[in-house]
Amino acid sequence: MNDSLILHHYDGSPYAEKIRLMFGLTDAKWSSVLCPVQPPRPSLDPLTGGYRRIPVAQIGADMFCDTALIAQELATRLNYPALDPAQVDPDAAALMAQAQGKAFFAAIGAVPTRRLFGTMLRMFGPIGTVRFVKDRISLLKGSTVRAPQGDKAKAVLNALLDDLETRLETHEWVGGDAVSVADFACFHPLWLYVSCNRRPLEAGQKVEAWYQRVSEIGHGERAEITKDKAFAIAKEAEPRPVPESVSDAPAAIGAKVEVTPSDYGKVPVSGTLAAFTDDRIVVARDTREFGLLHVHFPRAGYALTAA
Repeated sequence: MNDSLILHHYDGSPYAEKIRLMFGLTDAKWSSVLCPVQPPRPSLDPLTGGYRRIPVAQIGADMFCDTALIAQELATRLNYPALDPAQVDPDAAALMAQAQGKAFFAAIGAVPTRRLFGTMLRMFGPIGTVRFVKDRISLLKGSTVRAPQGDKAKAVLNALLDDLETRLETHEWVGGDAVSVADFACFHPLWLYVSCNRRPLEAGQKVEAWYQRVSEIGHGERAEITKDKAFAIAKEAEPRPVPESVSDAPAAIGAKVEVTPSDYGKVPVSGTLAAFTDDRIVVARDTREFGLLHVHFPRAGYALTAA
């Protein structure tokens, strides 16, 4: 069975950058399937059943959604426990939550409007920029997220920079003495801000030095493959055995269900419930093109309902 590690992503995705840096830290070999910035994503949608977010990791006939779950998979697969968010100490975990919550959604709002649109025009062109903006509005429709703008966004981002500076005064890395998932979680909203602002990061001395060190970690050994190759791998593989489910699962194993993000990008994935553990939901999708696929989600941040 082909158990190569495949990442479905696009180069400008900050969430994907978080995972790519994990590959760099572990010097991992991985395959890249580049996706469009916005749906439809014909190289990915058939595998996941329409999961809206990026990136998705693929191992054979198993698809892993959400960077928190992907990080857990990499921690186990690459034998690198520091990539598991559950291993982070409480202070670093608080910084991760701050970075991945309010600060992430402030990163774009903190960029001056003219510069932000200039960045989008460079990346997407005029028509592409209009499509991108419409798509991101749709992405946040009905969401629980409130993205601050202007001075409020700058204040949120500066609060993260200040808290990181304080942490790095007594620790070499956000998680302690060694690089961990905490560094990548705190790095990726700043990477988004820098990418959109097209200016070097201006922060405290400790943060600027840390940001540079993280930037230099790299992405490991990346090889581009086609969607047809990824599809063939999924078709030739069988999903791995599922973990044992908890006794109080909200639906019976084998029942038809939908899994939907709780905050934004609320596009459900349908299938039958294959497993419901303390921290994971696994949905089985019986497809004509690939046979049986399993799509994995973290429980945190996702809702399970009867289909």
